[in-house]
Amino acid sequence: MLNVKIYVTGTLKEQYYKDAIAEYKKRLNAYCKLDIIEYKEYKIPENPSEKQIEQALAVEGQKILSDISPKAYKIAMCVEGKQLSSEEFAEKLDQISTTNGELAIIIGSSYGLSDELKRACDYRLSVSKMTLTHQMLRVWLVEIIYRCLSINHGGKYHK
Repeated sequence: MLNVKIYVTGTLKEQYYKDAIAEYKKRLNAYCKLDIIEYKEYKIPENPSEKQIEQALAVEGQKILSDISPKAYKIAMCVEGKQLSSEEFAEKLDQISTTNGELAIIIGSSYGLSDELKRACDYRLSVSKMTLTHQMLRVWLVEIIYRCLSINHGGKYHK
C-alpha cells in the first residue's frame, strides 16, 4: 500500500476545507495511508525584501527536507512544474507505488518553495497556470490522489 505524506507550510483554518479533506482521507483508506504534516510559516515583515523571502523559504525548506524519508519519491508543487492529466498522474502514482512505496508531496507558503527544496525533489508538478489558494490546493490534491488511485484500482469514481 502506498504511503503518501503531504508536507505543507501554513495551517488550514476554514472548516469546509477541513471537512472536504477529511472525506477524501476517509475514502483513501482503501488505497493508501495518507498523512498531512503542517509547518508554521517563517515570520517575515509585512512588506518583505527579496532577501527576507529567500531566507524564509530556505528555513521552511530545510525543515521539510529534514523530515522526509530518503526513500520517498518527492514531488514539489510549483508553478513551473509539469501539468498532467488525471490518467498521467495515475500512472505516475502507480510507478511510485511499485518502485518507492512512499510519496512526499510538498506545498510551500504563499511565496512558494526554495530553489534548494525544488532541486531536492524528483519531480515538479503544477496544477494550473492560474493561481489557487494554498488551502484550495490541499483539497484539490487529496481529491486528485483519490481519483488517480481509484483509476489504478478500477474504481468508477473517474468518468
